[in-house]
Amino acid sequence: MLNIAYIGFGKSTNRYHLPYLKLRLDQFKVGRIVTPALGKRPADQFEWETTGTIFSTDVQDIINDSTIDLVVVVTPSSSHYTMTKRLLEAGKNVLVDKPMAANFDEAKILVDLARKQGLFIMPYQSRRFDSDFLTVKQVIGNGYLGRLVDLEVHMDHYRPNDGIFEGPAIDGSLYGHGVHLVDQVVSLFGAPKSAMYDLRATRILEATLDDQIEVNMFYKNALKATIQTTELATIQYPKWQLRGTHGTFIKYDVDEQENDLKAGIMPGTVGFGVDAPQNYGKLVYFNQSGDRIEKMVPSVLGDYGRIYDSVFDTLVNGAPKLVSDEQMLTVMKLLSTGVSTDSNKLVSFSGN
Repeated sequence: MLNIAYIGFGKSTNRYHLPYLKLRLDQFKVGRIVTPALGKRPADQFEWETTGTIFSTDVQDIINDSTIDLVVVVTPSSSHYTMTKRLLEAGKNVLVDKPMAANFDEAKILVDLARKQGLFIMPYQSRRFDSDFLTVKQVIGNGYLGRLVDLEVHMDHYRPNDGIFEGPAIDGSLYGHGVHLVDQVVSLFGAPKSAMYDLRATRILEATLDDQIEVNMFYKNALKATIQTTELATIQYPKWQLRGTHGTFIKYDVDEQENDLKAGIMPGTVGFGVDAPQNYGKLVYFNQSGDRIEKMVPSVLGDYGRIYDSVFDTLVNGAPKLVSDEQMLTVMKLLSTGVSTDSNKLVSFSGN
């Protein structure tokens, strides 16, 4: 059993972390939770205190506790680097919410420090276990599409008045939504040969923080992967479009886990995260006999808790990390390059 601690006890911790951990209490014990103010979520705090979890307001309590095997950092993005660095320097293994740092250089410092200390560090890339992404991986792996030519993935909303319009790049859409989508692409194909960026502030013309992004990543064998997000989509666009030499796959609807969690439906509940048949993706391809086949592809069940399974397997059994050092640094390089590059400029990544 791993004894873990959380820094942060807000919405993200209570929606995207702890509900999944409750199904894994045979592997994990929540030893400590540090939060800026005690009692802001009295019912949730009381529930965990009854299991023996100790709440406090000082991160040093976690650092001083030699029984803690892993610290999960769920704090505002701008604090991720300094908090993670402090924990690594204190000899703690760290799972840090995305994005892990504000730029590539900071991420490299963290990775090098963890290697030097012999410690675990990994970003919480939970959307590797989105139902729609797992289904896309299955479709690609089964070879229905032949040689893949185009992949396009969206994360779109209609939020014309919500969000932050000024601030550092880490608070923008590329680092917010984009980090998930870039990671999904990198997990499939690795580092691209080159990339082109279109980052814009669209909701308020005077804003300086990007809220609409497009990143085109170019790979060998004529493959282009495109990620896009916007906060001004009133009509739904497909979440995924894949085109290959033998076929096409399109899926409109997103993973149901987040919708269920927002509705108060918790992991372990019958039907949690299950995609309705009418929301399955559509696959059209030509088989080896030249027949045109059309079918709906049942969605693979997603489970954000599997990231904790992977962490357990790494720390206890020595398995490779779910997100390798190379992958996390590739993601951070793509993000850093995007915010430091003029839009619509092709950027080459040497050695890829």
